[in-house]
Amino acid sequence: MTSIPSLSDIAEAREFLRGVAIETPMEESRWLSSAAGGPVHLKCENLQRTGSFKIRGAYLRMSRLSEQERAGGVVAASAGNHAQGVALAAQLLGIKATVFMPEGAPIPKERATRGYGADVRFHGHSVDDALVAAKEFAAETGAVLIHPFDHIDIVTGQGTCGLEILDQAPDVKTVLVSTGGGGFIAGIATAIKSKRPDVRVIGVQAEGAAAYVDSLAQGRPVAWGQMSTMADGIAVGCPGQVPFEAVQKYVDEVVTVSEESLSRALLMTLERAKLLVEPAGAAAVAALLDDPDRFETPAVAVLSGGNVDPLLLMRVLRHGMAAAGRYLFFRVRIPDLPGGLATLLNELAGVEANVLDVVHERTSAHLHLDEVEVAVQVETRGTPHADRVLARLRECGYHVSE
Repeated sequence: MTSIPSLSDIAEAREFLRGVAIETPMEESRWLSSAAGGPVHLKCENLQRTGSFKIRGAYLRMSRLSEQERAGGVVAASAGNHAQGVALAAQLLGIKATVFMPEGAPIPKERATRGYGADVRFHGHSVDDALVAAKEFAAETGAVLIHPFDHIDIVTGQGTCGLEILDQAPDVKTVLVSTGGGGFIAGIATAIKSKRPDVRVIGVQAEGAAAYVDSLAQGRPVAWGQMSTMADGIAVGCPGQVPFEAVQKYVDEVVTVSEESLSRALLMTLERAKLLVEPAGAAAVAALLDDPDRFETPAVAVLSGGNVDPLLLMRVLRHGMAAAGRYLFFRVRIPDLPGGLATLLNELAGVEANVLDVVHERTSAHLHLDEVEVAVQVETRGTPHADRVLARLRECGYHVSE
């Protein structure tokens, strides 16, 4: 029996979800279009209710529960986006919801989930750990497990986004989608390929949580080892059995992006598109920035979510600025004489480098008696400017190390 929904299933779900999930906007991205050499649009699921696409599948799944099942409540496991989707759907449908989150889940996601009326509990350090606890809770209490991606109703609901993409960008040639467990890309790919088999659908995973790459190579879902990524929304250790069939059939390729690429994409999306996304939500943009000539245009990058902890956002923005050459950190030796530091600062001012931090180190075995090493952090306008800063210091005779 196939676990892949039909096009009519997804079209029916789209009509059913009207008034629950909004049709999110499609924004033209001039800066990405310039990089890719053709039109690129952003599908803004970060502006969806609860800040991600998850309400689409969660509401559809829960709306189909029997009265007896609804009376027993539902349980879910999530790092935050699915949690909020389940919590809102439960509130709208009058169902009691319990959500297990991994320790360290973003505080705004936890608070939003509680705000929709769900009971939040913490377990483990990953979504997979939390899912184990959710399954145990379901077995003990009779609550229905609302899986984040491994159910045909979830895939069907998420597929409604694919129909919107075709309506909003009818000439699209490539669609890039951030990928974790696979429910989102499975639904989108099914909808798009059923109507437009010529469109390439590309999954994007974080390098530190790329379970689909190995699984597709082996022809079956394979558990990933230790995950390490800032993109908690796609940090899933093993693809779902249900979406895997659709991904195998309809997804053309799965690529990976580094942490530096994710943070740079988040920074650029905020700075250039004026859109706030979480690291997982920026994955499709990261893939385009990494290799813009690789993907045929017109292209659509799906911004899957915008729920980001402000503290993480500050760290990611700093990381993204460093990756983009906007922050430069180096060590330089200067004479241990009055005016030595002032001379260095004047040289930096001369090349328009804004000094953010300076730390002296006066005692070290590798320093001469008449030297001081200074650790300097400056703000630059990008990699070419950073290169000019370092070149200028070396021209002035400074010993500089990065």
